[in-house]
Amino acid sequence: MLPTENRLRRREDFATAVRRGRRAGRQHLVVHLRSGATDPHAPGESASPTRAGFVVSKAVGGAVVRNKVKRRLRHLMRERVDQLPPGSLVVVRALPPAGDADHAQLARDLDAALQRLLGGGAR
Repeated sequence: MLPTENRLRRREDFATAVRRGRRAGRQHLVVHLRSGATDPHAPGESASPTRAGFVVSKAVGGAVVRNKVKRRLRHLMRERVDQLPPGSLVVVRALPPAGDADHAQLARDLDAALQRLLGGGAR
């Protein structure tokens, strides 16, 4: 499970990551990354931890399928959150094919999207 301090919860933070961040799309998901954004709600000058949020719409499937996809994505992001710059906002949006994808396929797509956003890969 993704720790509480690494969860993206506010609507404004989701909007910031999606509107002002960079985007990389793959077959099963789209990742939005606002790198190193400072948290306007946090007092002081310390860098906030990287936070991630997930969007899984009804187009992915029924409630059971959507929750399964969210659990898989949270687990995958927990392992990768340390690779991102402190203060980053990440939104992972699952596309309809994600409902039929297995854990390994989601992991490959997430890794490829994050690598591209962090400057390590070509289109």
